[in-house]
Amino acid sequence: MKEIIATDKAPAAIGPYSQAVKVGNLLFTSGMIPINPETNTLVEGGIEVQAEQAFKNIKNLLEAAGSSVDKVVKTVVFIKDMNDFAKVNEIYAKYFTDNYPARSCVEVARLPKDVLIEIEAVAEV
Repeated sequence: MKEIIATDKAPAAIGPYSQAVKVGNLLFTSGMIPINPETNTLVEGGIEVQAEQAFKNIKNLLEAAGSSVDKVVKTVVFIKDMNDFAKVNEIYAKYFTDNYPARSCVEVARLPKDVLIEIEAVAEV
């Protein structure tokens, strides 16, 4: 059975999709970008500031669904510039501290709202 997850603690969908979908004991998030959910505006700053907000959004979405960063099994990180990989890793390591999930990280030509980073996750619930 498919359950749609929505929370005001993460950015609202900006298209015809759900913030996250729970199927059985698995949660699949949509990509979270660095939008402050309280103001619904893009955070100002470089990759560190944007990565921090995107990871906060993922964390908040996971928690709203009854999961946590500790239960993430896979992440996909999309970045605008692979030269930011080390900086993104520093922020990533603040959220994933042990028993790391599997991960893909790819450089892309463009992301929604021209952000520098977008993150999605699959987690146990």
